[in-house]
Amino acid sequence: MKIFLDSADVDAIRRAHDTGLLDGVTTNPSHIAKSGRKFADVVAEICRITAGPVSAEAMGESAEGLVDEALKIAAIAPNVVVKIPMTVEGLKAVSVLRSQDKGVRTNVTMVFSSTQAYLAMKAGADFVSIVLSRLDAVGNESYALVDDTVTIKQNYGYESQVLAGSMKTQNHVLSCLRSGADIATVPDTLFFQMFKHPLTDSGLAQFTEDWQKVPK
Repeated sequence: MKIFLDSADVDAIRRAHDTGLLDGVTTNPSHIAKSGRKFADVVAEICRITAGPVSAEAMGESAEGLVDEALKIAAIAPNVVVKIPMTVEGLKAVSVLRSQDKGVRTNVTMVFSSTQAYLAMKAGADFVSIVLSRLDAVGNESYALVDDTVTIKQNYGYESQVLAGSMKTQNHVLSCLRSGADIATVPDTLFFQMFKHPLTDSGLAQFTEDWQKVPK
């Protein structure tokens, strides 16, 4: 399973990239707004940090508007993937971008049901983003949706990558690993939390203490 950072904080992205374990980045309007910088400037800098896919969101209500916006965003860098909303107009835009071979990769976002995931894959989305924490907040079992989406992909041979986003805990990550999701997107805090375990810390502390006793 690939790991993407869900952020527009270029310092955090750079730290994660320096581990050698980061495969890409996803952003959204809220992350960009927090940066206080111009949208294109932030996306371009992130694309210089990582060679992996960088998802940036197109805003628009009509398919035509989304296609136009997608073309502008994709022109920022070769590794840009354009986020498209899970709506009728959004999936029309995905189909147009795919059928006209415009070279724009798409990430259908705000997917909250198996049938939405199926339609996004059928439309030809390169990535299908399931937003886990929002589902959990309303009492839905987000891991079941990831399971179902992976099953639909396997049953019908779709090429879309199943992206499990908005993770808050390591249990989210574990559930996605068990389900066979293609990608997990995590905040930088969770990314670095995965490196840690109290038994690792105590074991290394013991080794350090004992090493001091070894004759030099």
